Amino acid sequence: MEIIGRVISKGHARGEVLLSREPLSFLGNVNPKTGIVVEKGHPLEGKSLAGKVLVFPRGKGSTVGSYVILEMKQNGVAPVAIINQEAETIIAVGAIISEIPMLDKLDVDVFSILKDGDLVEVDANKGILRVK
Repeated sequence: MEIIGRVISKGHARGEVLLSREPLSFLGNVNPKTGIVVEKGHPLEGKSLAGKVLVFPRGKGSTVGSYVILEMKQNGVAPVAIINQEAETIIAVGAIISEIPMLDKLDVDVFSILKDGDLVEVDANKGILRVK
């Protein structure tokens, strides 16, 4: 299945989906050294973002979150790709400066299709999410 979206940050990645229906803030809520979500009560609390295709509605929080994403990338614990319903500036900038492929505004509701562990391919050069 191919899903079309808007390209935010170009690139190509494959990986397992890690999905949250809740927004996520990277500043103070994700450990940049481990890639583990530490926000109390968040659906992803205790889970590692490292190597995953991170699917969540949108970011929230401080602009410093962009640099947390960059630090995660430098530490080798960043997601391999990011999918948002609608990108906001913090996550978009983080993906761009970290060279993490990112799409948003997909032509179907991915929250009704995807689940944790699904294998997907993100072609953020062409704006395509392929569900394996």
